[in-house]
Amino acid sequence: MANLSGKVALVTGAGQGVGQGIAFALAQAGVVVAVAGRTEAKIADTAKTIATRGGQALVITCDVFKAEDITRTVARTVESLGGIDILVNNAYDGAFGPLLSLDDEAFMRGIHSGPLAAFRFMRACYPHLKARGGGNIVNLVTSAAVRWDSSNYGAYAVAKQGIRALTRAAASEWGRDNIRVNNIAPLAASPALAAWIKRDPEAKTFFESVALKRVGDCETDIGRAVVALVGPEMSYLTGATLPLDGGQAYFG
Repeated sequence: MANLSGKVALVTGAGQGVGQGIAFALAQAGVVVAVAGRTEAKIADTAKTIATRGGQALVITCDVFKAEDITRTVARTVESLGGIDILVNNAYDGAFGPLLSLDDEAFMRGIHSGPLAAFRFMRACYPHLKARGGGNIVNLVTSAAVRWDSSNYGAYAVAKQGIRALTRAAASEWGRDNIRVNNIAPLAASPALAAWIKRDPEAKTFFESVALKRVGDCETDIGRAVVALVGPEMSYLTGATLPLDGGQAYFG
């Protein structure tokens, strides 16, 4: 992996799954990581593992539905760690199901925790990224938004496609500040995936469409790819969506 010693990252939803795997991989590459999440015990466990491995992490409880939590999280990261070089918008909590089963509140839940929260974090982090001479933002999206049949995933797809549009706009506007903004669309063995398998009876059929015939690991397959993405070797890539899904989806 790239050596990113001296960098500071803020990772949301870092208490489990993909967010945790990304935090582990960044720390392994020398990054000091602010691990943010709603459940203090979970993010504390993430930080403890990072420390056991010889890394450094800062625990920050944060509910991405609350604007004041986002502002506080960014401020505390900067005050405690000296700045921000990498922002990973991973946290998400939205509704699934047929469109006619969703009320306004359920539909907007994904908007608030998805593109709105990502926008708030990006806006708050922008001056700090610029002050460091540039940096990276990695937003998480999904292949559910590009499936031929998006039944039961409409609200989820809308929220995540909103993040893709946000990413592209920020990449266009902030490139002059040497701030790169990209998306990843991961498929990994996480609690979210386990919940999806339980919820969707067609999940097993879905896995047959993965070209590499396996489900990714949150740290080694997703986290290490993020390390590469934010590293100097990929410094000419911005505004892109990188599918980390074993060749399952086709992003046109």
